[in-house]
Amino acid sequence: MPKYIIERIIPASGALTSRSLQKIARISNDAVQQAGAGIQWVESFVTADKWYCIYIAIDENIIREHAAIGGFPVNAIHEVMAYVDPVSAEGDIKHP
Repeated sequence: MPKYIIERIIPASGALTSRSLQKIARISNDAVQQAGAGIQWVESFVTADKWYCIYIAIDENIIREHAAIGGFPVNAIHEVMAYVDPVSAEGDIKHP
């Protein structure tokens, strides 16, 4: 399945408490269960006003379904085309 990066604009995200982040993670886990086998939440990176979420999913539609179930915004969805890291300099380019 393809891997995606989802951008979510959520003002004041950086000020969320650990308890709030835990609650959001539970909501996301529940939404994944409801959306079905075609989606997996990998991880999310929280910045001051945005979230960057990594998902493996059959397509963008199920990502939007997950967001609707959980009440999360979806400002952009980008399919990952390749992975580049320090080892890539030696010719080891990874593709999902």
